[in-house]
Amino acid sequence: MPETRLLDPSEFSPRFDAAARGAGFKVQRYGEINGHPLLAYTKRTPGRRPRVYLSAGMHGDEPAPPWALLHLLEEGFFDARCTWFLCPLLNPTGFTRCTRENFAGVDLNRDYKSLRAAEVQEHVAWLQLQPRIDLVICAHEDWESQGFYLYELNLDQRPTLAPAMITAARAHSPIETAAMIDGREIAEPGIIRPVSDPLLRDTWPEALYLAYKHSTLNYTIETASAQPLAQRVTTQVTVLRAALAAFLQ
Repeated sequence: MPETRLLDPSEFSPRFDAAARGAGFKVQRYGEINGHPLLAYTKRTPGRRPRVYLSAGMHGDEPAPPWALLHLLEEGFFDARCTWFLCPLLNPTGFTRCTRENFAGVDLNRDYKSLRAAEVQEHVAWLQLQPRIDLVICAHEDWESQGFYLYELNLDQRPTLAPAMITAARAHSPIETAAMIDGREIAEPGIIRPVSDPLLRDTWPEALYLAYKHSTLNYTIETASAQPLAQRVTTQVTVLRAALAAFLQ
């Protein structure tokens, strides 16, 4: 595992950037916020390969997902099996402050319908230039949970990846046991499959925007912030590996 002390973007971003360039990714600066670049990384593999999008760092007080992507990048995970789209640090000003919200107090993950925040406006503009995505995974953490869980938005009823991800997580973390998570009833232990009409919601998270605009197979993974950071990073890495293996079967 990589070091797991908290890093601000001035330390994290150069390391990720160097590793991405070394792995053959194209760096796309799609915006800037308070002096921090907003960066996306793409790696297009020749031939028809599945397109996979991974995001992290939406909430600045959730450090495990960016670290997990960095670890996978440095171990060579992002290889020729897929065409890759990575957004490793969507909220750099929140990451600097270790806050859920950005510097202006906006929860970016509630802004993908109203598009108020510059970070979200620029991210959506970048997404609109990309092709359709075959698999989306948004990596998060939850300060209220006691174990791992995930959301699945599978609009075309494709083969689910959720059981493989739960099994992988269980090797390093308990699975959340609550029957209601974030106000939603579970479909299976640790698995939420939202069924509400998105058009009726006042706010959209990134995952919902992506599901209805860019991909029909969409997962949000959540580790429990109460666990040690190294354990959470390990869980995220293991789940992402398992998700891709199941997806490519």
